[in-house]
Amino acid sequence: MQSSSVTTPPVPLPRLPVTHVPTPAPPGTPQPPRHDFPTLTTTVPRQYVHRAAVSEVFLTNWETDGTDGFIVGAQWPRGHALFSPRYGQQDPLLLAETIRQAGALLAHAKFDVPLGHHFLMWDLSYTAVPGTLGTAPLPTDLTLRVTCHDVTRRGTQLSSLRYRAEVWRGALRIAVGSAGYNCTSAAVYRRIRGERPTVCGTQPTVPLPPHAVGHTDRRDVVLTDPSDGPFGVDVAPLAAHAARTGIGRPRGTWRLRVDTTHPVYFDHPQDHVPGMLLVEAARQAAQVLLGPGPVHPVALHSTFERYAELTAPCWIEAETGEPDDTGQTPVTVTARQDGETLFSAMLTCRPLA
Repeated sequence: MQSSSVTTPPVPLPRLPVTHVPTPAPPGTPQPPRHDFPTLTTTVPRQYVHRAAVSEVFLTNWETDGTDGFIVGAQWPRGHALFSPRYGQQDPLLLAETIRQAGALLAHAKFDVPLGHHFLMWDLSYTAVPGTLGTAPLPTDLTLRVTCHDVTRRGTQLSSLRYRAEVWRGALRIAVGSAGYNCTSAAVYRRIRGERPTVCGTQPTVPLPPHAVGHTDRRDVVLTDPSDGPFGVDVAPLAAHAARTGIGRPRGTWRLRVDTTHPVYFDHPQDHVPGMLLVEAARQAAQVLLGPGPVHPVALHSTFERYAELTAPCWIEAETGEPDDTGQTPVTVTARQDGETLFSAMLTCRPLA
């Protein structure tokens, strides 16, 4: 489980009257969500999505859609310090972060969860329609139709929920996703976690070459170079052997590289490894195994079993499966710490170029 929290006074969301005429979808296709969002666009308060930097907020508005349904506006930038487009395609991990933010927003804005509560993520998934994440001369405007279920309360206070999200780009549905979490007060969180450091206490380990994991900045690399210690495995001979003989599947093990000064992974201080850093580690492991050509994780299904602590080494293990008829390849990734599994993910990856 992964926790996220930012403590600040409540901030109301903008609610401005507008007139909106939706574009009808083609007959026989799912209907895009209708909304009455303000014509003057701004982001939702950063505190509602557990971000300290306004630049990391991707949501722009929200409104109710039935009893447990909501319409959420979002916008992806044309460029981002971490989730940068490649080969004219937006980074699919933007879907994971946008769906995560939607759950936090609704907890605070609709279910009245106080700011300062901690959210413990159980799972986070998405499946994108290949070819629908193309960039354009303008930022990517999106609409999410979010449906909440399995909503539980302790008294009047929200305790946990699950939700499903459809992600629309105009009249085109580009992805579906889901997530689940529970939330707890800061006092209960302290009783569970105790006093823990928000820094590692050691320098980050040597990273893999950025190009090997699909990045250009070595600071964004979260996998350790195989030569840095005895646990890294150079996957190139494994991949070459599998390609030459048809025997065996590319696999590898790396130590997780944690830099608590990173401005996106650690947008604010945390006493554990953030869940999105583990998701990024899974993506990078898949890129190493399936490279050197770029691949996109068009689907992700991840679960969080326990906290990844900052003070102990965490190992990322990955193995590929058999490609399907469309060229998409599954990659299974597991994170372990002190001999226990704390995170697992199944990615479906598609060549980009």
